[in-house]
Amino acid sequence: MKLLLTLLLVFTGLFAIAQDKQYVLLLSKGEHKMWVLDYKTLEPVNKIPVGEDPHEIELSTDNSIAYVSNAVIAGTGHVINVIDLKKMQPVKDIDTQPFYVPHGMAYHNDTLWYTAQGSKAVVAYDVKQDKPVRVLGTGQDFTHLMRMTADGNTFYTTNVESGTISIFERKLIPPYMPPTGVLPANAKKRIEWRQTLVNVGVGAEGFDITADGKDLWTARPDGHIVIVDLVNKKVKATIDTHVPGLHRIGITPDGKTVCVVSVKTGDLLYYNRITQQLEQKENMGQGAGIYMDKAMNRMFVSCTPNNYVYVIDLNTRKEIKRIAIGRPDGITSVIVR
Repeated sequence: MKLLLTLLLVFTGLFAIAQDKQYVLLLSKGEHKMWVLDYKTLEPVNKIPVGEDPHEIELSTDNSIAYVSNAVIAGTGHVINVIDLKKMQPVKDIDTQPFYVPHGMAYHNDTLWYTAQGSKAVVAYDVKQDKPVRVLGTGQDFTHLMRMTADGNTFYTTNVESGTISIFERKLIPPYMPPTGVLPANAKKRIEWRQTLVNVGVGAEGFDITADGKDLWTARPDGHIVIVDLVNKKVKATIDTHVPGLHRIGITPDGKTVCVVSVKTGDLLYYNRITQQLEQKENMGQGAGIYMDKAMNRMFVSCTPNNYVYVIDLNTRKEIKRIAIGRPDGITSVIVR
């Protein structure tokens, strides 16, 4: 009986694994579609309609839902598409009004966080209540990309036109001391979000964070890479690459190399993360987005002006494939169960 039960459990587990589907998701601003590619072959298996100006993709915790932000940079964007990845079809649109130009996103505990760069804010949208439950103003211009820590207590944004990085932390704050110098009898500590701004220079947009959470690397279109010490909340180093148009930046899965792309020159730069020295420079295309695929040690680069995505084997730093797609942007991968 025990043997039969064991075999049944093994079979059930293998069957469940066999039902898993793994994909690469690409956004096409030219076609207004989210391309679904086979994870290994990178051949298209589906194309799902999205909004008029798709920029970024974020996944729910269980990978069943994809959220697609439609920025419409002119200042009128207010739509996030909701895509069912099991049925491979749109479910609904989230109307973000009165918060405009949704772009960067993060998902934590049934809450979709997104930057509203037209409103100088970050919004927390409860997907179960189907409404925003918190708004945190940055007071900065063009709050664009964001990244949240796994515990949900810290997040970072780039504020492109203000030239700053926002560090938001959820903290326990001591009771406010009134001018009398005497605390009220009911004074208590409280938990609040607090923002720290780090000046990194106008135009800094793409960024990535080291695995230990201590350093943030960002890049500016004037050719400078800026490294921020996240512990002390200050710039620790600046690198002049002499390459204009730097736009996106990504740290390789092994943590050893920082890759930077120029949307102006088409150059791809490989910098040693420890020595901060240039290791290699290739001209691959005008990169406007980077996605690091840890499982297969691949890098995807969206070349929006060139209408293709190139895929690189990070072991050899050689191109694996070039995918023709109209004005590509956001990229991610997903296992759908």
